[in-house]
Amino acid sequence: MKKRSNLSRLMEYAGSHCYLTYSSWILSALSALIALVPFWYLWKIIKEVLDVMPDFGQAENLKQNGWMAVLFAVLSMLIYIAGLMCSHLSAFRVATNLRLKTLRHIAKLPLGFAEHFGSGKLRKIINESSAATETYLAHQLPDKAGAIATPIGLLILLLVFDWRLGLLSLIPVVLGFLIMMSMTGEKMRQKMTEYQNALDDMSNEAVEYVRGIPVVKTFGQTVFSFKRFKDSIDRYSTWAIAYTKDLRMPMMCYTTAINGVFAILIAAALIISHDGVTNEFLLNLIFYIIITPVISLTLTRIMFMSENGMIVDDAMKRIDSVLNMKPLENSPNPKNPSAPSVELKNVIYSYDGKRNALDNVSLKINAGKTVAFVGPSGSGKTTVANIISRFFDAQSGEVLIGGVNVRNIEKRELMNVVSFVFQNSRLIKASILENVRLGRPNASKEQVMDALKKAQCMDIIEKLPDGVDTVIGTKGVYLSGGEQQRIAIARTILKDSPIIILDEATAFADPDNETRVQAAFSALSKNRTIIMIAHRLSTIANVDCIFVWKDGKIVESGSAAELKAKNGLFRRMWDAYQTSVQWKVSKEVSKS
Repeated sequence: MKKRSNLSRLMEYAGSHCYLTYSSWILSALSALIALVPFWYLWKIIKEVLDVMPDFGQAENLKQNGWMAVLFAVLSMLIYIAGLMCSHLSAFRVATNLRLKTLRHIAKLPLGFAEHFGSGKLRKIINESSAATETYLAHQLPDKAGAIATPIGLLILLLVFDWRLGLLSLIPVVLGFLIMMSMTGEKMRQKMTEYQNALDDMSNEAVEYVRGIPVVKTFGQTVFSFKRFKDSIDRYSTWAIAYTKDLRMPMMCYTTAINGVFAILIAAALIISHDGVTNEFLLNLIFYIIITPVISLTLTRIMFMSENGMIVDDAMKRIDSVLNMKPLENSPNPKNPSAPSVELKNVIYSYDGKRNALDNVSLKINAGKTVAFVGPSGSGKTTVANIISRFFDAQSGEVLIGGVNVRNIEKRELMNVVSFVFQNSRLIKASILENVRLGRPNASKEQVMDALKKAQCMDIIEKLPDGVDTVIGTKGVYLSGGEQQRIAIARTILKDSPIIILDEATAFADPDNETRVQAAFSALSKNRTIIMIAHRLSTIANVDCIFVWKDGKIVESGSAAELKAKNGLFRRMWDAYQTSVQWKVSKEVSKS
């Protein structure tokens, strides 16, 4: 099957505006041809001057020809502006529709997609790749039409007045074109892909670096502790220098060739006019010297258009890398879970296809129970929570909620059944009321206030200038990490999901906030199934069951007392945790 061109694909996004794109080409080409007309009037001015010299007072048509040259120059500019207006209207429609399609497709993808893909890379694709298509349609394609029309008109002008000088003027054009082709071939296309990859890499690592600034400040680290970010900058620097060196010689030869027309014309003039110079030959020589810079300008525009075409080709491939990702499959016969129980049967999941993050995991959590997942970092705790919430689909095995496979639960229903409280819960720039109401958009203010009370948030509300209507993030109104966490818990309480997953929800809370967060958890856990992912083992001492994870498997399970008695991995973790707590206390005492 023949591959469709990028232009035909972009025109689909333009809809009825595609005719504006085609109109812009016609207007741009017409503008380019009309822009050559002033040169003809310039030739007439020079001719009249040479004919009457030295009695310049006999020149009667200089003013008329001059104004005609200005008239056609202005007319060319106005037509070009009209063409740009057409192209911009179409380009804006294409860029908007392209972004909307990409964002709508992203909304259908698994919730863990952005984290796996890279938020910096994803942002760059949505913003910059679509912007590249806008620039291509709004400026580069109309300019390309003009750049094609200009050589045709120039060729006529060059051959009409003196075909010998005209042909000589074309020699550097042909030479420059050949050099340009060597710089804009398949090798350049590959280099352009490498360039965009390097930018994507830097964008991703920059986002991760900014997110990690609190850690840098806390531990007094330097930027060089973020080795991946620095390495991405170094790789881009190395690539840019090597690329510049590769093009240094071809670019020098190209610039010399297209700007060497004067030398060829002067040399030709000396040879042709060895028997004397006529006014007609002098006229044509002056005219060719004036008009030939248009050739170099046109060739340079064509070269950059070829490069811009490669940029658009790369941009479309990157957009396709998102659009080609398959959304989660929806069952044709969706079912609703009968109870808030959770069960995994022989679940396998791998992020990279090499090592299993979950390795043949089976577990069951009965409705209304509170369980905890503990284990070393990278042991699979968060991964299994993501699988239950269907942030990803298991590659093998079954995930059941209320006896129904999550693949057979409609997406909106699943989001109503399962709620998440992350360790770094985000609040939007809006009032506290609106932030909490995200959990249930149709909730009344009284219901929101009740959720805030249960989440131990009233001390926050009372100290704010506008209470629950205070907008967060403006006029210096900011909340601590623990306070944000309690607002997020209020949102979850208001949502009233039967299954709640708490992912390190007390990680950033100070002692006072942790006490309040724990009280909020107590209100949250009533008559619900709770899954807690925790490193602070003191927060899970009274849960119904603890699952201990290691290398993607459950190595122990039971109550805290039972696991301590086993003297296994949990016992070692518990002893290490108690030692760390005592160490912190002793350090504080010694400082005082």
